[in-house]
Amino acid sequence: METIEKIKQQLVDNPIIIYMKGSPKLPSCGFSAQASQALIACGQPFAFVDILQNPDIRAELPKYANWPTFPQLWVEGELIGGCDIILEMFQRGELQPIINQTAAKYNSESAE
Repeated sequence: METIEKIKQQLVDNPIIIYMKGSPKLPSCGFSAQASQALIACGQPFAFVDILQNPDIRAELPKYANWPTFPQLWVEGELIGGCDIILEMFQRGELQPIINQTAAKYNSESAE
């Protein structure tokens, strides 16, 4: 599968996904650590892709997203942003409702 197709499929399969360095439990950079902690604090499950283990995605996603850095948070196929935006939204109380509404929407769909 082409890398861009793989990315598109990940975005379809995972309504909340963060592309980061490392994992939420073992982040490999400070920005990924802060961003994933904000997501964890929202209290909903989310998917992640470790770009260090996926050099093809690491190379292609910035072009696809038109966003040069990692981490990248995507919700329902839309790029939310990187570490600064994630933290700013979290501190303003803007991230939690987006994450909670998305999780509730997809949890109710899978329960039907």
